[in-house]
Amino acid sequence: MIIRNYTEKDEQGWLRCRVLSFLNTAYFDNVLNKKEIYENPSIELVAEKDNQIVGLLDIEYEQEPKTVCTAKEKNGGMIWHIAVHPDYQRQGIGERLLETAIQEAKKFNLQYLEAWTRDDIWVQQWYEKMEFELSSSYYHLFIEGNELNGTVNTEVNNLYPVTLFAHYTGEDLAAFQNVKRKHECVCYVKEI
Repeated sequence: MIIRNYTEKDEQGWLRCRVLSFLNTAYFDNVLNKKEIYENPSIELVAEKDNQIVGLLDIEYEQEPKTVCTAKEKNGGMIWHIAVHPDYQRQGIGERLLETAIQEAKKFNLQYLEAWTRDDIWVQQWYEKMEFELSSSYYHLFIEGNELNGTVNTEVNNLYPVTLFAHYTGEDLAAFQNVKRKHECVCYVKEI
């Protein structure tokens, strides 16, 4: 297996790896049909084995604090994507991608990495194993059908919400007890 910089010819393999790795997570429906192009500088790595992309890690980084990341008043890098193809998980590929990314991040004088994930315990345990610390959290709410009753109002005539994705930064989830799909979105931070 080799870890190298992402190139445009990797896009289809990158997309396949990401979607397959996300299927068994709380991000199962976060499907992309194109790889993002970042506004700021980035570190974009892939792990290649058997002529296919089996892992990926994207970090968009700041040159001025708080322009990409939110956790600290120093230059950081946001991990937007980290994924390992399900057929290659538990082989240390994620760790190797992260180690390589940290070495690259140090070259750009980044002082920390920030990553957001949902409430998949095994994913949170991986970040903790990699010495990330819990920083903050809020909720992702997916509200649809009858769950919308009494939750969402609109002042636009003839507009009838059917599905809503929302961020909830409060603590009291009582108003959302009938919402089936809600996830705590957790921020992890690692000093480098």
